[in-house]
Amino acid sequence: MRRPTALSAPGLSVQRDGARAITRALPAEVPVAMVFDGTTQAVMMASPDDLEDFAIGFALTEGFIDHPDQVAELEIAHHPKGIEARFWLSRGHGETLAARRRSMAGPVGCGLCGIDSIDQAIRPLPRVASELRLDAAHVAHATEALRHWQPLHDRTRAVHAAGQLRADGSIARVREDVGRHNALDKLIGALAREGEDAAACAFVITSRVSVEMVQKTVMAGCPLLIAVSAPTALAVELAEETGLTLAAFARGGGFDLYAHPHRIETGAADVA
Repeated sequence: MRRPTALSAPGLSVQRDGARAITRALPAEVPVAMVFDGTTQAVMMASPDDLEDFAIGFALTEGFIDHPDQVAELEIAHHPKGIEARFWLSRGHGETLAARRRSMAGPVGCGLCGIDSIDQAIRPLPRVASELRLDAAHVAHATEALRHWQPLHDRTRAVHAAGQLRADGSIARVREDVGRHNALDKLIGALAREGEDAAACAFVITSRVSVEMVQKTVMAGCPLLIAVSAPTALAVELAEETGLTLAAFARGGGFDLYAHPHRIETGAADVA
């Protein structure tokens, strides 16, 4: 059962010169339950495509698994009111599940809903290790390049995207979703499933940089996050602590650098 990613909906467009009937394409949004060894750990509202990527990416960035090989089986089960991503893990991961327990539904705007302790919300992260270097021009035009890879956004104007930016400045993979965290999880899952090294690329996102976007990027091992909008103060602090290069406000041929600028060849003598 394949669910549509967009649905047509009638409406009324009211403008200064009057009102007229319209039909718009609206993005689909469905509950997706992450079920590990028979226990639901999270329910996220998401776009119903690239669900295997979403499931694997979520499991990796939230610490349920360290590598896709730890998943013995993954089944995507469709129900009338939602979808289940059913994981069966290899032996020895029961303690991981207990440590990362979730029980609440997560709306598209929140990447931390359901975590039941402060320690889990700001959890310890590995330090990013990568020799990646990017030209400043590639960073400055990354979000513009990503814009050409967003078919669902073109139809609906209501979804986020996350893209893989290669060292040569080209966009290699893109995933879209109504949730910005979900789009990033889908991209991370796609890379992991295809055996791609996230340490050799940058991530580009169509949203602000909240702390959970930094967490997911670092958990994936990616050394550079490029965003079209602003970071939060805590996101910058966490990027600095973990060795993540953080570029924000990447638009109009420019960008701001907030942490570890050494990975970007800016040509500025005072940037080390």
